[in-house]
Amino acid sequence: MSDRRRRPSPSDADPERDRKHRRKDGDGDVGGRRERSRSPREGRERLGGDRERERDRDGDRARVKVENDADGRVAGGRRGDRGGRGDARPPPRRGPRTPSASPPRDAKAEVPDVGEGAEGVDTAEGSEQPKEKPNFALSGKLNAEQNTYKGVVLKYSEPPEARKSGVKWRLYVFKDGKETDIFHIHRQSAYLLGRDRLVADIPVDHPSCSKQHAVVQYRLVEGKDGEGKAVKPYIIDLDSANGTHVNGSRIPSSRYVELRQGDVVKFGFSSREYVVMREE
Repeated sequence: MSDRRRRPSPSDADPERDRKHRRKDGDGDVGGRRERSRSPREGRERLGGDRERERDRDGDRARVKVENDADGRVAGGRRGDRGGRGDARPPPRRGPRTPSASPPRDAKAEVPDVGEGAEGVDTAEGSEQPKEKPNFALSGKLNAEQNTYKGVVLKYSEPPEARKSGVKWRLYVFKDGKETDIFHIHRQSAYLLGRDRLVADIPVDHPSCSKQHAVVQYRLVEGKDGEGKAVKPYIIDLDSANGTHVNGSRIPSSRYVELRQGDVVKFGFSSREYVVMREE
């Protein structure tokens, strides 16, 4: 054997460094297995597969969460239907009931005594008014239906003392001092004057006159100084707007005023004069 010594190699000199060198080159042994070097393509494929698996797991978790929320809402609705509330909390406990101060149901409320002139009785529910008593007085509607002429309701009805006159009374109409017309007013017991020619016996066409302005009525009345009863002419204003004038004075409405020989009657603002005369 030669005395010449062999020059030590780097692996003989430092085994640890040799192992690191081999691991760096990809020839080392890791965990008892030999590690295989990977190409860049294989690394990208592995990374893409990991991402797909992660997305799949996220999708599964989202579906499970949605299903759990739906189950919770259904269960909450069922609990609300059963208990009247959406939560599952038990109803609060009630303490022992105390006796009420109100009277029992069978007990009757005491009603205070009232006199005959009292208008009502005050109770716990309010003031009760007595029922209105039936009123059998005349309303005037039936009379209005009976007192209709040609479909027009008349404002005037003849009194019980209405009579026809045995004296031939006349109305002479003057305008501006000239006689324009004459009316014989002794053939019936009453004469209606107004603008409504449908019902008026003596038409008065001035616009200041009413449709049913006044009435000349013959009445059977007691005479003066014991003369006995006699039929005399009267005039009555039917609440006209502009009134009726006798001898220059306006007469009151709805009141009979006796007409005498030579009286001058005017209606409204009309300038026509109606002179009362009788045949001798």
